Amino acid sequence: MSQEPWTIERIRDALGNPALAQRFLLEINRAPAHQLLNVFARWERIAKDTLSAVERGRSIAAAEACGERPAEEWTDATDRVLTEAERIRTRGAA
Repeated sequence: MSQEPWTIERIRDALGNPALAQRFLLEINRAPAHQLLNVFARWERIAKDTLSAVERGRSIAAAEACGERPAEEWTDATDRVLTEAERIRTRGAA
């Protein structure tokens, strides 16, 4: 992962999903001054988690493509993720 400082642009790019990036930009632009750091920190964490998940997924996919088991233990969380995605779509993410 890059050691560059986190910026609004870097967070937007790391999110990967245009709708999620738009939501981030709306939140950061509408946040009152006293809440800017909290909003930024929350989205920075989300961006870091997203990049980490992408990196882990690529590692798992590369191992499987070579007929190997992933180097780390992992659990298929598809059902949990789909349930959470549906919750977010119906109620909003926090």
